[in-house]
Amino acid sequence: MRPRGRLAWFHGASVGESLALLPLLEYVAGRGFNVLLSTGTTSAAAVVTPRLPAGAFHQYLPFDVPKFLARFLDHWRPDLTFVAESEIWPNLFTEIKRRAISLIVVNGRMSARSFQRWRHWPSFISGLLDSVDLCLAQTEADADRFAQLGMRRVQAVGNLKYDVLAPPADPRELALLSGRIGARPTWVAASIHPGEDAVAISVHEALAHHFPDLLTILVPRHPRRGREIAELAAARGLHAVQRSSEPYPSALPGVYIADTTGELGLFYRLASASFLGKSLIDHGGGQNPIEAAKLGCAVLHGPHVGNFAEVYRTLDEARGAAEIGDATALARVLAILFADTGKLRKMSRAASEAVERLGGAAAATMAAIEPHIAQAMINHHA
Repeated sequence: MRPRGRLAWFHGASVGESLALLPLLEYVAGRGFNVLLSTGTTSAAAVVTPRLPAGAFHQYLPFDVPKFLARFLDHWRPDLTFVAESEIWPNLFTEIKRRAISLIVVNGRMSARSFQRWRHWPSFISGLLDSVDLCLAQTEADADRFAQLGMRRVQAVGNLKYDVLAPPADPRELALLSGRIGARPTWVAASIHPGEDAVAISVHEALAHHFPDLLTILVPRHPRRGREIAELAAARGLHAVQRSSEPYPSALPGVYIADTTGELGLFYRLASASFLGKSLIDHGGGQNPIEAAKLGCAVLHGPHVGNFAEVYRTLDEARGAAEIGDATALARVLAILFADTGKLRKMSRAASEAVERLGGAAAATMAAIEPHIAQAMINHHA
């Protein structure tokens, strides 16, 4: 049931986009608004819902079909709508404009590929962007692309993801796993996709010759692939245990498959080095490395990180991250870091300091949206 009073609706497609919205949800809730967050994936709902402000609601975004959107908007009747990053849905934007609801794009992102695609339909995209009252882009390049496509009011304020608090970890689980790991050299392959799991297993095999007590933690992007990865490891003669079904407590094997949801904060705290997935896949786009860096985890990644190009470039230049091209290179870099713990600590510290320096987008975003919040409050009482 919709609560009485003013309501602000936020939408973030997946985990990263939704987490980046949390500081804004807190801010708007503090201004007296009821808050609704919609997501497009079950994983985002599982991770974000426990971290919502008191009294906030979660719903899944309906399909971009007029009658579904009309039913959704008829029920929630938002006074303000905030859409994160690049979620441009034609029917949604059209319906919001028809109802004269204020629409703000926050943490706006427009990749070079998406920009080129939208340029084939200039009238269509400019008409959609005309629905937007304000666009707060991550970078000047993003702002310029939005402007060229017809966005009337756009400014670059930085990336909200730099201001997201480090992901939490259950203190009890952290203590238990830390005790089971002890002083073993440990790395985590996070958010890996099909193909990258085989790479990580090959890396483990190569490193185990030099570091026999090595622990490799594999975190599949989709937890349901845990059994498939365990079978892949078994086919290579390796004993692997799935976290979702392990005989607990038990001795940790060389390969530990973390096929659970919302525990990356735990594994980044346990590992000293990380490999970020979706980056060895052609056109993969990469995964967000900020959480790993904030928790002092050295970051390794493949070449395909276009979705987070600015973040990776910053980390690479600060020497808190390094690009690797294949399993051989990944094994070589990890071997160097495990053999020289001073070098590993220096890289980890550089990663955390780099993302710390890039904060501030949340404060800039809050300042920019304040006039729209004030106007919504006036309109609600009119």
